[in-house]
Amino acid sequence: MADVVSPATRSRMMSGIRAKDTRPEILVRKALHSRGFRYRLHTGTLPGRPDILLPRYRVALFVHGCFWHGHNCRFFKTPGTRTEFWRTKIDRNRANDQRNAALLSAAGWRVGIIWECALRRKGADVDAVADRLAEWIASSSESIEIRE
Repeated sequence: MADVVSPATRSRMMSGIRAKDTRPEILVRKALHSRGFRYRLHTGTLPGRPDILLPRYRVALFVHGCFWHGHNCRFFKTPGTRTEFWRTKIDRNRANDQRNAALLSAAGWRVGIIWECALRRKGADVDAVADRLAEWIASSSESIEIRE
């Protein structure tokens, strides 16, 4: 099925989708900062360019968008147009996520994933998510995944 908008319009629309400094990411950063954690952003020297890096704790955090990373929640739905393209793209993103987490773990980093749906759902409590994250950072657990 053909796209319903012109290529120029589609390009403009897609250019508005950011890869960093997204609303969920900023919510997590503010919550961590208010709890006294200091971090680095988007460190390009590590696999996957973690969204938030806490070197003192050897923690790499990713704030994943449910659509782009194919999370099985109510915020993800395979598009009706160009379905094969989107399946391939999202499957590739998932494979990259797994590979990057494995590489970071092998290098001695603890990996945390916060899904967009944990922060976006109706009645979402960002403080509860941040408290859970802060508790994990202070612990010695290997990984955490916070979802809806």
